[in-house]
Amino acid sequence: MIFDPETLTYNDAGLIPVIAQDAETLEVLMMAWMNTEAVAKTLATRKVTYWSRSRQAFWIKGETSGHTQALVAMRVDCDRDCLLVTVRQIGAACHTGRRTCFYTGVETGSEIELMTPDD
Repeated sequence: MIFDPETLTYNDAGLIPVIAQDAETLEVLMMAWMNTEAVAKTLATRKVTYWSRSRQAFWIKGETSGHTQALVAMRVDCDRDCLLVTVRQIGAACHTGRRTCFYTGVETGSEIELMTPDD
């Protein structure tokens, strides 16, 4: 069966959530959004391309920072409304300079910073 990005279920804004995971360590790095064209661009170029809601523009991960994501694999969840991309991450995935965007833990009702930038 040939994959068609149009067969995915997008929200009212035409976007689908995407979880990025390190292909080697399996660490969850970040969550972002794609539209149909970003999905197609990612598959065609193997450079993970998101849709920036704030800029209303395509965002090729690492294009300006050098912290790139090369696509290893893409998976579609059972409801076809979320994607998982496994990537080769170079540098930090988070715009704060941390390896992952999930650097805040919640323990016994308190937030705990689990890593600092460049950890």
